[in-house]
Amino acid sequence: MKQLIIASTSTIHNSDYLEYILNDLSLLFNNITSILFIPYARPSGITHTQYTKTVSTAFAKINKTVIGIHTFKNPAEAIKNAQAIFVGGGNTFVLTHQLYKNNLLAILKTKIETGTPYLGTSAGSNICGLTIKTTNDMPIIYPPSFNALGIVPFNINPHYIDPNPKSKHMGETRETRIKEFHHYNTQPVIGLREGSWLSVKGSTITLKGKLSARIFEYNKPPYEIASGTEISYLN
Repeated sequence: MKQLIIASTSTIHNSDYLEYILNDLSLLFNNITSILFIPYARPSGITHTQYTKTVSTAFAKINKTVIGIHTFKNPAEAIKNAQAIFVGGGNTFVLTHQLYKNNLLAILKTKIETGTPYLGTSAGSNICGLTIKTTNDMPIIYPPSFNALGIVPFNINPHYIDPNPKSKHMGETRETRIKEFHHYNTQPVIGLREGSWLSVKGSTITLKGKLSARIFEYNKPPYEIASGTEISYLN
C-alpha cells in the first residue's frame, strides 16, 4: 500500500526545517530507523552534503538517521534497499534532470508503489504528479522529459499564492498561469498553500493541514476544498 506525505513546503514562517509536520512524519516513518534522502534539487545551489546535514538535524528530533543518496556508488541500489525515502525541495528541473540522468525515475516509482514510505516537499512533491509542468521554478537545466512519477493522477503546484487585489505587480498570478497550462493540458492541478500537504494511503488521497487548497480542473471554474477533504476523485 502506498504511504506518502506530499507537502507544499519544508518550512513555514517562524519554524525550523520540517518542524510543522514532524508529528505526522513520526507516524509515516514509525517502523523505520533510516531514511534515504535525495538532495538532487539543491535549493540555492547548496551542495548535496550541506543539504543532507540540514535534513539530518531535523530528523534527529524524531530519532531517525538520514543517509544521502550521493554517498552511494550505485544510487539505484540505494533506492531499492531503502527503508524510507525523502526527496527535498529546490529546483524541480534540476531534480528531474538528475533522476533521469541516473535512470532512477522508474525505480523510485516502483519503490513507492510497493509501499515504501515517501516524503516529498516542494520539488519532491512536484515529481509525484503526472508532469512537472506546473512547478514555479526556472528551467535552468533541461531534463529529457517533463513526465514525472505519476504517483497521483494530477499535477501539483506547491507554494500556491492567492491573487492580492492590493498588489501593484503586473505579472501573471499563479491562477492565471495554471489557466494557461490548461490551454494545452487537461489534467487537474491542485494548488497547495504553505503548511498544507496531501496524505496518500493506498488509493486514498486526503488534504491535510490548516488551510484549504485550490483545485483547477480542465474547462471548469477553480474551486476550494477544505482540509480533510478526500480528492481521490481527481483524474
